[in-house]
Amino acid sequence: MQTSVQKKPIRCKSRRRIAREFVLQGIYQWRLAGGSAGSIEEQLRQAGEFIRADELFFTNLFKGVMCDINNLEKTIQPFLDRSLTELSPVEYAILLLSTYELIHFLEVPYRAIINEAIELARTYGGSDGYKYVNGVLDKLAVKLRVVETASKM
Repeated sequence: MQTSVQKKPIRCKSRRRIAREFVLQGIYQWRLAGGSAGSIEEQLRQAGEFIRADELFFTNLFKGVMCDINNLEKTIQPFLDRSLTELSPVEYAILLLSTYELIHFLEVPYRAIINEAIELARTYGGSDGYKYVNGVLDKLAVKLRVVETASKM
C-alpha cells in the first residue's frame, strides 16, 4: 500500500527579505564591533548570497539607517519599556531597519513591514523577541502611518 506524503511547499525568500537580512547583519555587526558603515557594507556585498538580494533596496535601507541612527533611536525609545542599550542586538537592528522602512518606504504597507520584522526576529532573535518587536512596531505604526493604520481599524 502506497501512502502519499504531502510536502510543505518550499518558500523561497524574496529578494527584499534577503536584503533585509543583510541590513540586519550589518547593523548587528556595527552595534557589536563598530566600524564604518562603508566598510561593513563592502564586507556584506562580498558574501556569496548577496547576489540574490535586492541591491538597490539593500543600499537605500542600510545607508538610510546608518545615516539616521540618532533620529531613529529617538523615534523608537518612547515605545520601549527599557533603554535601547538593554535590547538584544538583533531586536535593536530589527527595530531600526523597520522604523526606517515605516518612515521612508511609504509604498510598502505597514503590515508587510511588521510581518517582515516578525519573521526576522523569529529567525534570528531570542525565543520571544518577535513578540516584543511586534508590540513596539504596532505602536510605532500608529504614530508613523496615521492614515494607513486608521483605515485598518
